[in-house]
Amino acid sequence: MYDVIIIGAGPAGISAGLYTIRANLKVLILYKDQSALEKTDRIENYYGFEKGISGQDLYEAGIKQAKNLGVEVKKEEVTNIQFGENNQYTVMTENQNYNTKTVIFATGNKKNIPKIKGIKEFEGKGISYCAVCDGFFYKNKDIAVLGNGRYAISETNALIHIANHITILTDGEKPPEIRAENVDIDTRKIREIKGDKKIEEIEFEDSTKMKTDGLFVALGVAGSNEFAKKLGILTQKDRIVVNENMETNIPGIYACGDCTGGLLQVSKAVYEGAKAGLQAIRYLRK
Repeated sequence: MYDVIIIGAGPAGISAGLYTIRANLKVLILYKDQSALEKTDRIENYYGFEKGISGQDLYEAGIKQAKNLGVEVKKEEVTNIQFGENNQYTVMTENQNYNTKTVIFATGNKKNIPKIKGIKEFEGKGISYCAVCDGFFYKNKDIAVLGNGRYAISETNALIHIANHITILTDGEKPPEIRAENVDIDTRKIREIKGDKKIEEIEFEDSTKMKTDGLFVALGVAGSNEFAKKLGILTQKDRIVVNENMETNIPGIYACGDCTGGLLQVSKAVYEGAKAGLQAIRYLRK
């Protein structure tokens, strides 16, 4: 049992980890996807580096610092988070499940929206980004899941006992390994999503078409926003809603950094990570 599990190893997640580990808590940081910080060539507006520093160097230094203080840091993809008993949570990864008393989201603000014609037009009209949230509306219907990784498999598993038939669309990528009677895999490249008032069919690059009642997008690795929706955490557009203490509307769950919106800077992420960590400490000691 962990006191705190932090999802994300960027400035916000590491900052939260530094504060919570120094409070003598059992802390685990899980991360998988590349941080936006790693992609930054040069940082010259952050305190303490007179000649600047590369994003990659700052990112790696943060992880090493957390490990040196005793934080467990594991590179594992988080596929799901569920409510457990006694106000605790279970964080599920590709390798195993972890139980925790609190969760801090710090995965940045990734937007896994494919560049496929019609995707944006049919959002909310047959296209969804959350199987747990919207699966009920597709009871006994034929639907599709777009993706080829563990996140796509997790979303498919949430729909297997609801939908009549599911087609996993990999959009030309390597197909995932999954076995279920009502699940097929299609590797054709998608050209366009079509329909009248809602999604009706998917057209592929070879001009063939597939009828569908709905499409669940599950590309890449799930981010904070996707997990927030599953847990019933309030979101606004593409950010998690928090108060001044980085608390969400669910007790014991916090969010910090880019996933809360606002100024997308290292300084803000570090500050919010510290706030989230301190508030988690107070919550656990009550």
